[in-house]
Amino acid sequence: MMFRTPSRATTTLTLAISTLAATTLLSQQLVAKGPQTQSIVRRVCSMVEASHIGQHQIDDQISGRLLDRFINDRDPQKLYFLQSDVDQFSSLRTQLDDLVKAGNIDFAMNLWKLFITRLDERMAVANKLVDQPQDFTIDESMPIEPKELAWCQTTAELDERWRKRVKYDLLVLKLEKTEDAEARKRLHRRYKTIRESFVQTDPDEVVEMYLTALCEAFDPHSSYMSPRTLDDFRIQMELKLDGIGAALRGEDGYTTVQSIVPGGAAAADGRLKAGDKILAVSNERGEMVDVVEMKLTKVVDYIRGKRGTKVKLQIQKAGGTATETIELTRQTVPLTSSEVKGEIIQTGDRLKGTNSRIGIVKIPSFYRDFRGADNGVDDFKSTSRDVRKVLDEFQAKGGVDAVVVDLRTNGGGALTEAIEVSGLFIDLGPVVQVKDQRGKIKQLDDEEPGVAWRGPLVVVINRLSASASEIFAGVIKDYRRGIVVGDRTTHGKGTVQSVMNVGNQVMQFLDRTAEQQGALKLTIQQFYRVNGDSTQNLGVPSDVAYPSLLDNMDLGESFLENAMAFDRITPAAMTPLGAVNPELVATLRERSRKRVTANADFQKMESEIAKFLDRKRRKSVSLNEAELRKERIEEENKEKEKIELEEMGEGPVFAEGAYNDEVLATTLDYTEILREMKTAKK
Repeated sequence: MMFRTPSRATTTLTLAISTLAATTLLSQQLVAKGPQTQSIVRRVCSMVEASHIGQHQIDDQISGRLLDRFINDRDPQKLYFLQSDVDQFSSLRTQLDDLVKAGNIDFAMNLWKLFITRLDERMAVANKLVDQPQDFTIDESMPIEPKELAWCQTTAELDERWRKRVKYDLLVLKLEKTEDAEARKRLHRRYKTIRESFVQTDPDEVVEMYLTALCEAFDPHSSYMSPRTLDDFRIQMELKLDGIGAALRGEDGYTTVQSIVPGGAAAADGRLKAGDKILAVSNERGEMVDVVEMKLTKVVDYIRGKRGTKVKLQIQKAGGTATETIELTRQTVPLTSSEVKGEIIQTGDRLKGTNSRIGIVKIPSFYRDFRGADNGVDDFKSTSRDVRKVLDEFQAKGGVDAVVVDLRTNGGGALTEAIEVSGLFIDLGPVVQVKDQRGKIKQLDDEEPGVAWRGPLVVVINRLSASASEIFAGVIKDYRRGIVVGDRTTHGKGTVQSVMNVGNQVMQFLDRTAEQQGALKLTIQQFYRVNGDSTQNLGVPSDVAYPSLLDNMDLGESFLENAMAFDRITPAAMTPLGAVNPELVATLRERSRKRVTANADFQKMESEIAKFLDRKRRKSVSLNEAELRKERIEEENKEKEKIELEEMGEGPVFAEGAYNDEVLATTLDYTEILREMKTAKK
């Protein structure tokens, strides 16, 4: 297919950018790889038009969405651009489709350059404001809903918006009992970090952001992945990486070791510790490169490398000033913290008057080592394999009375794994139906005879359980194989994405030699439950719902821009297993309601939810110290976030707490009722 740039669009673009700064290092770098970048952009456009499930062309409508999204993504709080800046580029509203299909991304590069200019201007203003005296007794407020804010018409308006922003930041630190001098010092560091992170953005990252904005103009789950992002994606799916085994974070311009990963080179060596600062890293030629003030992703690029190769780190030990240089040999590091985990809970230890054994299976994601599977590796990493291992361990340890599968915060993963994990609990039959771009519907079945667990089954979900998690929860619900508990419903993502190299072959992201142009993660199918319902927007509803702060946040597919609509297809032929019926569910809900009503922790949660909803309705936040202290916004949110993360499994597999204990109580109720039903049939 041939592409050309229409002269009308080219003229408009020239007029739109005529006032922008001269060529910078960013644009020079882009020009150096111009032909390759243009080829990538044209290829992405072609692939999106050919393969996206919506079968929508890149036209004036998509052009408008692209322009709005790229501008808003750069400045979501409306703190940098002026209305005149937005107007300057808005003349391209119906032109970007023609330009991008021709491989022309001048709009993205020039808007980014303007953003950096505005960023420098704002940071200069912010740093001056930090050092000015503040009066926290004045009754004034700051708007907190960006969508209801207009772009500032003048720099004076923008200065006022930043005055309130800086005042709010200082007030929050004051309420946290931070000394005035330290608070100002901390804000100066924060603004410096913000600036450095943006200024160090390279052209490939801008291209990635722009092409992702293009893909998201079609739906919120499609994106373009640069080679670096593609590598991160593979790590998430395979649960392993080649490196030294250290989690890093950016902190005040330094790359600091957050934790040491068990089983990695750093753990075996023992010299690198949490809190150490990395000052320099050796490059491919063995030369030490100063990484202070360097963007974290670039530092990570230096440290990662092929297993068996060596890397030198100059470090400053935590709490000290002396430096030392250590050499580590990179190796494959298993990411065990993200894999399936199991635990047997003796309910008598948590719930008085009970004596049952509940097996907890925590599934953080539906991961799969595609390369290992395709290459015939016997022990390739797989969610379904790990779940089976946990279930076998339960049996080896004396068995359990029921199994709880915890899918909270599980954002999905491989469709193959969702099907195979479902097959561990049902014996043959349809698991999910998928519809492609042509409207053709295909049924995907559990084809492996037998099950790994036949007893009582409870699935725990929340608003962050998405995609593959919803397939599994839907299967359990539709087959009446078990009950679903937790938040009122799951996330509501009912689409399937495929990873395609920007070459031609699907799933080429498994081949490291074919990754130089990045890849598309593109929505190519919709999936439907066995009962014919899409999970899109509506999700999979719980049989028993518990009070949850998360359940009241604006989380879920229905809150995402350009989300596809809910629809239905013909149900698949299947035979329900009969372990659940409306009367049973009604009984479970009523028993849970009585416990929750009588539980002081849940009543406190209901109070917190009411306060959160009240804050959610507010359009501004007070800049008066007494008023903001009364509201206690930061303290309440942080404490509730900590509690919910703990109970979602960020610490122990199934931490103690009111929420998790109610899951256990509901599981015991369910087990008891099933036992009674079985006895009545005899």
